[in-house]
Amino acid sequence: MAKRETAQLALFAEAPPPQSSWRARVQPRLQAWAEDGIYFGTSSWKYPGWQGLVYNRPYKSQRAFEQTCIAEYAETFPTVCADFALYDFPHATTLRQIAEATPEHFALSLKVTDRITIFRYPSLPRYGTNAGRDNPDFLNPALFQDAFLAPLSELRGKVGAIIFEFSTFAPNSGMDVWHFAERLDAFLSRLPPGFRYAVEVRNHEFLHGAYLDVLKRHNVAHVLNNWTRMPPIAEQIQLPGTLPADFAVLRALLKPGRLYAEAVERFQPYERIQEENPELRDGLVQSVERAVAEGRKLFAYVNNRAEGNAPLTIDAVLEKLEPARKRRRP
Repeated sequence: MAKRETAQLALFAEAPPPQSSWRARVQPRLQAWAEDGIYFGTSSWKYPGWQGLVYNRPYKSQRAFEQTCIAEYAETFPTVCADFALYDFPHATTLRQIAEATPEHFALSLKVTDRITIFRYPSLPRYGTNAGRDNPDFLNPALFQDAFLAPLSELRGKVGAIIFEFSTFAPNSGMDVWHFAERLDAFLSRLPPGFRYAVEVRNHEFLHGAYLDVLKRHNVAHVLNNWTRMPPIAEQIQLPGTLPADFAVLRALLKPGRLYAEAVERFQPYERIQEENPELRDGLVQSVERAVAEGRKLFAYVNNRAEGNAPLTIDAVLEKLEPARKRRRP
């Protein structure tokens, strides 16, 4: 029987599994850091492979699990990044259900729908007749406010960071760092205040003055990101200007050099850590230390594709930070 099927059968069993000692140990640490403004969470949350760690209740079916497991997730983690918003504008009903299922101080960060952030649609089947065409809604502030921001009122104050993820701009796209900074500046100038905006780029050559100056001018965070063709977080955080806002966001996604599809094939169903990445963990630790020292709120999100199991990666980072936490909280 496949490992994924085994995990699902255990999760959907009739009898409840024993209470997770892992959760009992990790949750107080996560809460203590959240009280200090350091929010650890994962990229998405609907993974049966986390049974015995994050999830300890029986669920009747895969559908029931996906519809309701956010409540159990939020018993451990203070925040999560909603990757689903990348593919379609968020629906008010979905956001209302998340708000009702989570505690008062829970924070939902969302990736902005790619209809706003795609410059030229990739030639992929999911884009239909738009494939290969320039996107007329690239950085459209009116569409963003009407279709993305308006439904967020249903979250009732539980919005974490709003993340604009931009795919790699090819050299022949005409979108170099100067053009991007100009377009981004005009877009951010028209956004309403009251939200934490963050920008994630996939072009390493953008990590200098023009782009970072725009972010600083608007108090927008640069997303420190471990990704295929980006310098690791441990290097990015050392570059001048990569913490341009009064808060910070990081996403530990992939080992540099590794493609997403390769990581999925290697690590699913995400039951355990399969490849430790000390450099990635050090980047998270350094980011927390900088945020604490400089008084910044930090949203730190870890993906299963980083090491194989996001909750256990976070656990390992918490362990490295435990001496610092004890010094701060005698």
